[in-house]
Amino acid sequence: MRIDVLTLFPEMFTGPIDVSIIQRARKTGLLDLRVHNLRDYTHDNYKTVDDRPFGGGPGMVLKAEPIFEAVEAVAEADTKVILLTPSGRLFDQSAARQLATEAKLLLICGAYEGVDERVRTELADDVLSIGDYVLTNGSLAAMVVIDALTRLLPGALGDDQSALDESFSQGLLEYPHYTRPAEFRGWKVPPVLLSGDHAEIEKWRREQAALRTQAQRPDLWKKKTE
Repeated sequence: MRIDVLTLFPEMFTGPIDVSIIQRARKTGLLDLRVHNLRDYTHDNYKTVDDRPFGGGPGMVLKAEPIFEAVEAVAEADTKVILLTPSGRLFDQSAARQLATEAKLLLICGAYEGVDERVRTELADDVLSIGDYVLTNGSLAAMVVIDALTRLLPGALGDDQSALDESFSQGLLEYPHYTRPAEFRGWKVPPVLLSGDHAEIEKWRREQAALRTQAQRPDLWKKKTE
């Protein structure tokens, strides 16, 4: 998979993309990740990427021209262009699975007060938000999307089954985990996990995943049972 990122802050990606699963995926060729500085697609001496909003109001808005020029220079015919902004649809595990099937993505990182609406309506193929909160800029959101997608690439994890068992993969939160020692400060591991009965362990895990989801994420539970 190839992912291009268009951002005002490429230095933010130094570190997160150079460790752990993302690093391994890049080294093995599973992930081709390229970070581009939006200011490189401006034509004035000040490398201007923003301006005041029409109609007045606080903050600055990212201009359409450099974003369009950057996308037209970087994207290929089969690249899916994604705008990251708080007003997009929610990026969840279902969206991650869908995007992980794409060969090429280009992530546009929003910033400041927002992005000229013509980027959304005339350029982006999809608009995503990682949650109902506001970040300083979309670079952090891009890192979240990249990490979530990388985990779904076949061969990226040591065991591909891990991606199937994680929270949200089956529409539920993940079941509880325990490891040695079997008793710690008087708190004991559930006996079924020590039984060696794999059918009963699987049954317990399903039950615990359902109970945890009902208690902590009733919205997910409702969606799962509709």
